[in-house]
Amino acid sequence: MAESAQVRAVEVPNAKTSDSLRHSAIVRGTHWITTISFLVLLLSGIAILLAHPRLYWGDVGGVGAPSLIDLPLPFVLHVPIRGPGRYLHFLSAWILVITGLVYAVSGILTHHFRKSLLPDKSQLGWDSIRQVASDHLHLKRPPKEEAFRYNLLQRVTYLAVIFGLVPLMIWTGLAMSPGFTSVFPAVVSTLGGHQAARTIHFFVAVSLVVFLMVHISMVCLAGFRRCVIAMITGRTASGTDYP
Repeated sequence: MAESAQVRAVEVPNAKTSDSLRHSAIVRGTHWITTISFLVLLLSGIAILLAHPRLYWGDVGGVGAPSLIDLPLPFVLHVPIRGPGRYLHFLSAWILVITGLVYAVSGILTHHFRKSLLPDKSQLGWDSIRQVASDHLHLKRPPKEEAFRYNLLQRVTYLAVIFGLVPLMIWTGLAMSPGFTSVFPAVVSTLGGHQAARTIHFFVAVSLVVFLMVHISMVCLAGFRRCVIAMITGRTASGTDYP
């Protein structure tokens, strides 16, 4: 969930335009709220996990029951911050959900997803795909004119995160809520049970952390200072250093 400086960019037709608008107020606001919420979710999630670092499949699981995966973490049944961590996790999750809805509605109304994230026909050629993959594998710095638009790999990845991983994270999170599943039992039964939802939730969280790490690396490669300034002010001044 964690979203980043380039995930929600507005493409600029001319990269050389002085003080060109890159991010709207809604994009900047939802970006930073999402960033903070994701970090809080990550820390509070770790606190919860430390109380029982084992994963199960099905509907039940606990101490003494056969586990699916034993995580290489200390098994501490009484973690002092587990209780507050749960409340903080729950609060941050709903903030992330509301922020995500605002971003999604805005993206639809402004055609941001269609203009900025759906791959162009020119990007679907084999030569283009091979070049993009090679550039990323070799950590090649993108030319200045290409830093203002998403390549194919970025578009596919961002779409997968926004419309795949994040909704799945929310779904599995709700499936672990007894109050919610008592009203909508299909939410958890479809996933295979409470413990199955917890296991899926864990691996989706790991996937989002990996995405965040790779994304930050790409932002640094493209120009960390310029990208951060653009996400704060909404504009990229022509005098900003590249990268």
